[in-house]
Amino acid sequence: MAKMTLEQLRKLREEKKRDIERRETEGKEIRIIVGMGTCGIAAGARVAFDAILAAVERHGIGASVVLAQTGCMGLCHVEPTVEVLVPGMPDTIYGKVDAATATKIVDRHVVARALVNEHIYDRPAADIIRN
Repeated sequence: MAKMTLEQLRKLREEKKRDIERRETEGKEIRIIVGMGTCGIAAGARVAFDAILAAVERHGIGASVVLAQTGCMGLCHVEPTVEVLVPGMPDTIYGKVDAATATKIVDRHVVARALVNEHIYDRPAADIIRN
């Protein structure tokens, strides 16, 4: 095993600290959950996950967002699927999420607080959503 320099060790420590902070849930109000069951992975869920992570980092909102993975969501026909839970908005499941759509979900739903209507596959009925 090659020896690491002090600078390489510091860089590795910072990367690992960011990874740990990203997994923390306490105090984070927004949840983004990517379906990573077998069918989701085969349909490109890893690409969607990575695009969401990049968009969250680009916006600098990682301190308020939990990005998580789950197994099958039961919507195999629209994989990859992403569930978004933002306070004050309906819990929403998006389907057929590629990298561009994943970025749109963060830009529009999470940051601008507007739904990405063309990819919604499940949300509560309008008459039960409290304003």
